[in-house]
Amino acid sequence: MLRAGKFGPIEELMDLNQEDAEVVEAPRLAYRDPEFLKSGPARTLRILAEYIEPQTRLRKAGVQNTVVFFGSARILPRDRALEKLRELERLDGQGGPKPSVHELRQARRDVEMSRYYEDARELARQITRWSLSLRGRGLFLVVCSGGGPGIMEAANRGATEAGGKSIGLNIMLPTEQQPNPYITPELSLIFHYFFMRKLWFAQPARALIVFPGGFGTMDELWEFMTLLQTGKIGHRATILLYGSRWWRTAINFRWLLRSGTITEEDLRLVRYVDSPSKALELLKASLRRDRTVSAFLHRPVP
Repeated sequence: MLRAGKFGPIEELMDLNQEDAEVVEAPRLAYRDPEFLKSGPARTLRILAEYIEPQTRLRKAGVQNTVVFFGSARILPRDRALEKLRELERLDGQGGPKPSVHELRQARRDVEMSRYYEDARELARQITRWSLSLRGRGLFLVVCSGGGPGIMEAANRGATEAGGKSIGLNIMLPTEQQPNPYITPELSLIFHYFFMRKLWFAQPARALIVFPGGFGTMDELWEFMTLLQTGKIGHRATILLYGSRWWRTAINFRWLLRSGTITEEDLRLVRYVDSPSKALELLKASLRRDRTVSAFLHRPVP
C-alpha cells in the first residue's frame, strides 16, 4: 500500500530508491582491495612490492653493503646441544626407558656440529665490530641472514652482541619459520617469492659466507656462484666456504674440473676457511681489491 504524502505515490517510490541505495557498497580503490591484490592478475604488483619495500627499508636504515651468512637451520648452539646430550645420557644411566643408539649418536653429532653455530656467531661479531670501527661510514657492512634458526640465528646474534644492526630475510613456508629474536626489528623482512628474497641476498652483498647446510644452503650457494660466474651481480663479491673438511667431502669441485664442466677460473670463485679470524682476514683482503669500496671509503681498508 502506498503511503499518503505531499506528492502521493511519488514520495513512496523515492523513499524505496533511497533505501536501496544505502545497501549498495561503495567501490574500493584497487590498491586497497585485498581480494584483487591476492589475485593472479595482481601478481606483478606483489613482486614489485617485494622489491620496493625492502629497498625502502634498507635505504632508510642506511645499509650500504651486506655480508650474507648461509647455513643449516638445524645446527644448535653449543649449550643447547650439550644439554640435550646430557639429558639423554642421564636417561641412559637410569632404570627407565633408555634412549636409542640413534638418538645418542644424533645428540653427539649435534654437539660436534654446534662448533659451526659458535663460529658463525663469533665471525658475525668480529665483522660487525670492524664495520662499526669505520667511523662516519654509516652501516658500511651489515650482517644479513635468512632470518631463521641455526646458522642464521648465530649470525644475527653475533652482530647484536657486537652492538650493531643485522638483517633477516625470512620466507613464508608451509611449515612456519619464525624470525629469530636477534634481527634488528626494522630490518626484519619476510618474502613470499623465493626469487625476490634471493635478489635481496645478492644485490647488496659484498661477501657470502656459507656454513654446512642442506638443500636450501646448496641452492643459495649454487645460484650465487652462477651469478658471479656469469657477471650478473655487477660487482665483486667473495664466497667463503666455512669448514674446509666438510665442504671438500660434500662437494668435489676438483672432479667437476677434471670432468671439464668447470674451469680453473670458476674454482677461484670460492675460498675455504676454518676460523673466524681467517674469514675476516680474507674478507678485508677482498674489499681492499674492490676499487668501488676503496673509493667509497676514501682510504685503504684497515
